[in-house]
Amino acid sequence: MRRWRTHSPALAAAAAAALAAAPADTAAKPRPPPSAVRAPARETLWSRITDPHGDEVRLLVMKAETAMQRADDARTGEEDWAVEQRARFYRDAYNIAAYARTLAPENVAALAAFARAAEELGRTAEAIAALERHAQLTGPDRAGVKVVARLGGLYLRAGDAERAIRWLRLAEGPLSLIGNDLDRAHALIHLATALAGRGDIAGAIHTLVNALPERALGHASHEATLVGFALAVLYDRDEQRAAAFEVLDRMQAALGAQYQPQLQLEIARMAFVPPEDLHYYRALLYETLSRYVEARAEWALYAAAGGPPYRRRALDHIAAIDAQRREAAKPLQESSAPRRIHR
Repeated sequence: MRRWRTHSPALAAAAAAALAAAPADTAAKPRPPPSAVRAPARETLWSRITDPHGDEVRLLVMKAETAMQRADDARTGEEDWAVEQRARFYRDAYNIAAYARTLAPENVAALAAFARAAEELGRTAEAIAALERHAQLTGPDRAGVKVVARLGGLYLRAGDAERAIRWLRLAEGPLSLIGNDLDRAHALIHLATALAGRGDIAGAIHTLVNALPERALGHASHEATLVGFALAVLYDRDEQRAAAFEVLDRMQAALGAQYQPQLQLEIARMAFVPPEDLHYYRALLYETLSRYVEARAEWALYAAAGGPPYRRRALDHIAAIDAQRREAAKPLQESSAPRRIHR
């Protein structure tokens, strides 16, 4: 980090004397601000030669991103709202970004917008090809967290865990204390899921623990909240119940009334791989809120999702909820039982 040095009084006095000794016409003719200085004509001409559709492509990419943002804004609750309306926005964005690619095949912004729209529409192969081309143009190390996170998630969804892990490791690192790091948070959760899927649960937990900031600046960011909850999910799946609920207790104490709405929002915005993990996350959230009816329903949905890897843990949660409900019902049954009259 560059450190600024304070000037000595002698140096400051010398600078003031030099300014006072400057010619009067210099002060009378101030320089125009940088924004008013026009670029040389040869640069404009060169840009027109190398990128003749640059302005049009930038406008098209902006329109595509605006359409996808409107679709994303609808995904803010416990349920998917207006599925067909959101799909229409993504189709519009896909067509706009595809046209931008025809005008500028090597424009990385157009490639990223096209890949995102293609992914939302289920065109996984097209999205992977666009992001691979993006990484070729910029270099894997300079592609950015957003690109490697999306590419790793796509490979994970396609069943290529090794390639997914290779891309997602490029996004490893601590989360920002001030937020605005959601792509990294999603990449870290995908990476932890992939590592746990191949049996490296310790590596998965280590990935998330290292990403969480040691000390928050008076609040917990949305990214840290989601990654912290994902860590609790990993502990629960590894049957480390005490560790899981210790993490959840700390989160509830730190977030207070924002615990439920903040987690519901971030869980809704997360594209889980595999998709049935959405039910696991919701079930554990409802269980911490003592909403056992909703929790049991989500556990049942997860267990019925075609043999998921942690089905037994979901059934254990269902059995525990049922046992708790039976215990709670015993006093009511005893009080309502008819009493015998002894003579």
